[in-house]
Amino acid sequence: MKKNLKHLLYLSIAGVLMLIMNISYADSQSPWNIYQATLMESGQKTPEISTEELQKILTEKSAMVFDARPFKEYAVSHIPGAVNLSAKPGVDKALYVSDVAEVGRILKGDKEAPIVIYCNGPYCGKSKRLPVELLDAGYKNVRRYQLGIPVWRALGGVTQIESLGVKYVLENDKTAVFLDVREPDEFKAGSIAVAKNLPRSGVQPGKKDVGEIKLAKNDGRLPVDDHNTRIIVFGKDAKQALEVAKALAWEAFHNVAYFNGTFEELKASIGK
Repeated sequence: MKKNLKHLLYLSIAGVLMLIMNISYADSQSPWNIYQATLMESGQKTPEISTEELQKILTEKSAMVFDARPFKEYAVSHIPGAVNLSAKPGVDKALYVSDVAEVGRILKGDKEAPIVIYCNGPYCGKSKRLPVELLDAGYKNVRRYQLGIPVWRALGGVTQIESLGVKYVLENDKTAVFLDVREPDEFKAGSIAVAKNLPRSGVQPGKKDVGEIKLAKNDGRLPVDDHNTRIIVFGKDAKQALEVAKALAWEAFHNVAYFNGTFEELKASIGK
C-alpha cells in the first residue's frame, strides 16, 4: 500500500512538473497577444521590446525614446513622447543614421541611461544601425522597438504632428483630412481653410459607430472609402485633439496624427 502511495506521489509530482514545463515552453515560444509580440530576429546585437512594453515605458518615462528617422518624417508623425535626432554628418540618405554625439548631449554623457530606438517598422535599417553605433560608443542599455511606427499605428496608437509637419502636409498631401474638433461656434469664427468640423462634444470615446463619428462617416467628413487616408486632428488644446484622435483610431482609421498644441499656436505657425 505504501509503495503504491509513493508511486502515485511520484506520478503526481511528475505531472505538475510536466504541466509547468509545458506552460513555460508555450510562454517562451509565443506571446500572449499581439501587443506583446516582437520580431525575434536572430543575430541582432540589441534586444527588442514589444508594443506593450513601449506603452509602459512612455507612460512611466522610464527610458529615453528616440525616433531614428530624418526630421521631416518625425515632424509629420511620430510616437508621442519620442525625441528626434539630427543626422550623422557625412552619411547618404540610403544609409541614414542618427548622430550618436547628439544622444550624448541629450543624455549628458550618461552611458548607463536606458534607451529605446524606433523607425519605420520591421524592415527599417535605421533602428538597427543606430543601436550598433551606440554600443560601439559605450552605451550599455539600448533596446529597439523594431516593429516601429507602422505597427504602432496598426495596433491603435496615434501619432503626434509638429507645426512644420502640418505645413508640409497642407502643401503636399491634397488627400489629407484636417479635422477641427472645437465646438461649431468656434469653428465658424475661423479655422484653417481645408478643415472640417468634428466637435469633441459629440464624440463618445470607447464606443464605435455612434454620435458625431457615425454622422461624419455618413456625411463625408471622414474618409470611409479609404481608411489609409492621412487624418490630422487639432483642437482648442492638445488634450481635446488627442481624445478625438484616439477615438478615430478605435474606428480603424490608422493614419491619425494630432497636433500637440493650441489652435492659436497652429494658426500662427502655418500662417493660414
